[in-house]
Amino acid sequence: MGAGLHPKAELVKVQRMSRLVTIYGGSGFVGRYVASRMAQVGWRVRVAVRRPDEAIFVKPRGTPGQVEPVLCNIRDDNSVRQAARGAEAVVNCVGTFDASGRNNFNAVQRDGAGRIARIAALEGVSRLVHVSSIGADPVAESEYASSKGLGEAEVNGAFPGAVILRPSVIFGPEDQFFNRFAAMARLSPVLPLVGAETKFQPVYVDDVAAAVERAVLGEAEAGIYELGGPDIASFRELMEGMLKVIRRRSLIVALPFWAGRAIARASGLASFLSLGVLKQPITLDQAIELKRDNVVAADARTLADLGIHPTSMHAVLPTYLWPYRPDGQYSDITRSARNLRG
Repeated sequence: MGAGLHPKAELVKVQRMSRLVTIYGGSGFVGRYVASRMAQVGWRVRVAVRRPDEAIFVKPRGTPGQVEPVLCNIRDDNSVRQAARGAEAVVNCVGTFDASGRNNFNAVQRDGAGRIARIAALEGVSRLVHVSSIGADPVAESEYASSKGLGEAEVNGAFPGAVILRPSVIFGPEDQFFNRFAAMARLSPVLPLVGAETKFQPVYVDDVAAAVERAVLGEAEAGIYELGGPDIASFRELMEGMLKVIRRRSLIVALPFWAGRAIARASGLASFLSLGVLKQPITLDQAIELKRDNVVAADARTLADLGIHPTSMHAVLPTYLWPYRPDGQYSDITRSARNLRG
C-alpha cells in the first residue's frame, strides 16, 4: 500500500474541508490571521470584503481554492446574505476609525454588526463570533466606543448565542499602533502624547485569532470575553519600550486633554480643507477615548478562559519594529563594529 493518510484521518480531513466559515473583513489586520488559522485546521474560508481584488494576498494562506475573497458591502442586506450563505460559522472582524462618510462608526460598527448577526441567524449559521473592543459601551462619550457597544447589543438581540471578543490595543507586524509611533520617532525628536498616563493591555494579534478559532470550533461558551496581554502599561511606558526596541531617543511630551482636543479640531479642519491630503495626528473622538484606561476588567472572562496563554509584546516587537532602527536590519552589526572600534 502507498504511504497515504489512514482512512479515518482522510475522512476527518474531508469532513473539515466541507465546513465553511465566512469572515467579514477577512483581509484586515485581525481577519487575515483568523483566515490563516481556520485554513490550517482544514476549513474552507470565505473572505468577505469590499474590494476582493485587493485581498488576493489571503489566498496563499490555504491550499489552492481553500481561501477565497468575495465581494461584500456590509451596508447591504443582499451582499451580506450572499457572503453568509452556506457557512457553518460567521466571524465579524469589520471595524472603522472613520467618524464620517458612508462607512462611519454607526454604519459599520452598529448597523453593520446587527445586519451580519440578523442575516446569520436567518441563514441558519451555527456560530457567530463578533470582534468588538474593550470599552464598548452604548452610552460612552466616545462615538467609537458607543457604536461598538450598540453593535454588541444588536448582535446579542439577533444572535443570542454569539461569542463577543473585546481586545485591548492589538499589536503585530501590520499594526497601526506601534508602527505608527515608531515611524514618527524616526522622523521627529519629539513624541507628543495625549493621555500619556492612560493604561493599555496590548494583546498579540495571533492570540486574538486563536480566540476566534476556539469560538468557531465551538470551544467557547457564548458571551463576552475581554482580551489583553500579560503586560499592563501606560501610554508613556509603551512608547518608552518602543523607543528602546528601535534604539532611538525622542522626547516624550505629555499633552493635556484640552490641548489634544484643540489639535484634533484644528487638524480636522485642515484635513477637510485639503480634501484629506493632510492627515489628522489625532481625532476628537480619539482624544475623548484616551481619557479611559483600556484594560481587561477584573471580573471579565479572558484568554485564560479560552485556554490561551497570552504572548508578551516584549517577545514580538523586536521581530517587526527593526526597520525603524537607525541602521535597520544592520543595526546589530553596526553596534558590534562600534564596540570593536571602541
